[in-house]
Amino acid sequence: MSKTILISGASKGFGRAWTEAFLAKGYKVVATARNIDTLADLKAQYGEAILPLKLDVNNRSESFAVVEKVQQHFGTIDILINNAGYALNGAVEEATEQEARAQFETNFFGTLWLTQAVLPIMRKQQSGHIIQVSSILGIATLPIIGLYNASKFAVEGLTETLASEVKQFGINVTLVEPNGYVTDIWGNGIISESIPAYDGIKKAIADGHDPDTFGKTSATVPAIIKLVEAENPPLRLFLGKVALPFAKQTYEQKLKTWEEWADVSVAAHG
Repeated sequence: MSKTILISGASKGFGRAWTEAFLAKGYKVVATARNIDTLADLKAQYGEAILPLKLDVNNRSESFAVVEKVQQHFGTIDILINNAGYALNGAVEEATEQEARAQFETNFFGTLWLTQAVLPIMRKQQSGHIIQVSSILGIATLPIIGLYNASKFAVEGLTETLASEVKQFGINVTLVEPNGYVTDIWGNGIISESIPAYDGIKKAIADGHDPDTFGKTSATVPAIIKLVEAENPPLRLFLGKVALPFAKQTYEQKLKTWEEWADVSVAAHG
């Protein structure tokens, strides 16, 4: 029996590539997007196998309504992929309140709302797989993208906790952590107010850009297919060749600092 996959942000980038791949493999796919006209070609090609639904993940009630529609239409939700998100570019000091809140509304709260909406269904089924699209920047940071880093760190903490809570119900949870990829995620959120004091670090980052550190979206498809078909999926999965070396370097530096200050830490215990 074909699995039913609900994926957010299906109109472009990872979401589009993965949606096409799932349909080609014979899965039933609920593809959500703010503009489902972008999915019309897939609907024409795959017919009843795809259910495009309009969804703004920032809207909690809309997220729950979409999940209810999916349950009524397909009768089950086997896999949820929280993929919708964008990156806010700019220094931490530069972000307005509205920009900072909007970043978290989509990347963190949007993920939370859909997760909460599917959990009663998966608990009743005693099965399911929740896949959260995080980032290497959810465990290691880069400058001039601090609000995005923070939103993905939040997704990481939420998801680690979730995994420990729902294992008892037969629900698997995975954090997908891509390194940089050639998608439009980086161009959708530019902080509106620029502070000249940060021009130097912005220029240094731009000048140090190496195209080889960015992967090809299409190359992620076999990994995602393997993940959704795994009997015992991992809690974490990097995508790309840059992520693991970056993570290792980051954690080596963290451990070194913690160990150097260990005497101070222990003394603070009382």
